[in-house]
Amino acid sequence: MTGSGIRLPMQAVEAQHLADLVAQFLDLLRDTDIGDDTALNRLTPAVYPGDAEASAEFADATRADLLDRRAADARMVQAGLDAFGEEHDPTGELLLGTSEVDAWLRTLTALRLVIASRLGIDLDPAPDPEDPRLGVYEWLGYRLELLVEAADEVDGI
Repeated sequence: MTGSGIRLPMQAVEAQHLADLVAQFLDLLRDTDIGDDTALNRLTPAVYPGDAEASAEFADATRADLLDRRAADARMVQAGLDAFGEEHDPTGELLLGTSEVDAWLRTLTALRLVIASRLGIDLDPAPDPEDPRLGVYEWLGYRLELLVEAADEVDGI
């Protein structure tokens, strides 16, 4: 591992699938009417679970900024995936700058939260094992684990 960044194993087909997920995530974030969407609510959880009024007031003041930051992170991931697709590395590795790692970690985690919400995974994960989204959820966990391991190998992250 060189000091210029992190090398993350990624095949072209994986990058395409991840780019599609990130694009769908950005579409979800553009829907500013959160309402009863459990996925968006999970991305902006109540900070005062015992006080609905205080939580609503806090959410009103911060939700748009938080979702904007999530979108900025997702756009950074999208840009990295686009560049990888254009300049495909035959070694099957995506090079991330150290400044990009946090955005990738937050975005992969947010994608897993959205899918977990859609699957109904809360405190007791018992989704339908036949649901194809479960495989995507697990694959994202694998990608996240690879990124954390790669980041741990680099000093200063």
